[in-house]
Amino acid sequence: MFRFLGALLAAFLFASASASAQDYPARTIRMVVAFPAGGPTDFVARLLADKLKTILGQSVIIENKPGANAAIGADYVAKSEPDGYTLFFTTSSAVAINPRLRADLPYDPVRDFAPVTRLVFTREVLVVAANAPVKTARELVELARARNGGLPMASTGVGSLPHLALELFQQSAGIKVVHVPYRGAAPAVTDIIGGQVMGGFLDLPVVMPQVIGGTLRVLGTGSAKRDEALPDVPTLDEQGYREVYADNWYALFAPARTPPAVIAKLNGAYAAALNDAEVARKLLAVGAIPAPSTPEELTELLKAELTRWGKIIRERGIRTD
Repeated sequence: MFRFLGALLAAFLFASASASAQDYPARTIRMVVAFPAGGPTDFVARLLADKLKTILGQSVIIENKPGANAAIGADYVAKSEPDGYTLFFTTSSAVAINPRLRADLPYDPVRDFAPVTRLVFTREVLVVAANAPVKTARELVELARARNGGLPMASTGVGSLPHLALELFQQSAGIKVVHVPYRGAAPAVTDIIGGQVMGGFLDLPVVMPQVIGGTLRVLGTGSAKRDEALPDVPTLDEQGYREVYADNWYALFAPARTPPAVIAKLNGAYAAALNDAEVARKLLAVGAIPAPSTPEELTELLKAELTRWGKIIRERGIRTD
């Protein structure tokens, strides 16, 4: 009798979930961006949200919840209803780096989220001011050696992806620099241009306006491949600094236990948006490379990045306190 009732309940729940997925979305979707409005992450999110309204037939609104290196937004979505109406738009930092830096995070990226799709790749680029006394990565390395470890180099904060890229570069080049962590990209860019620091690694979409405007020079990309937006800029790998690979990626997650059919519908919708010619053109223009994936591929990427960055953080002794 109990087995029969259990089977009946399971069948009812499955039927309800299926019906719910077929009707999805029936109202506005909130896409939580764990970074301030106006930045490159916010730009990509809003560009996709505009296209998704046509694809899904419902509005997708952006809700910015910055703070604690994306932990505030991540925790908010992790505790939301798993119904597909609250989604987490994030960079790799919140889900692949933070968990290996901080033991006090209120969320677990594998346990608390259902992967939907990777969205874009962005390159980490090594930049200096356009009037800096170095024009190549090798000249920068020579200057660092001449300064005997005293050359100041910026990042967007301890444990940030630009910081990790800088650590990889130091390791590969056999140099030591003075790491100057900033609270975000804007003040780092200002001080690089102003000469307070020699340079630093930053996401390409962050510095593209200054590169185009002629106030910043890109010395190399921290990636296995050249960026389509800067085809004449060699990778650091090409310049002899091996395995300085620090591609950033943006991805979409839902709360854990979101119905698979809803995940599948979202995955298809975001893939369609990213494959739209006009959307792709606008993304590539700012240095963001469309890169939709299956949920399974995003799961594997997340696990691999957690392992890789965890190892580098341990080996380089990086701490946030």
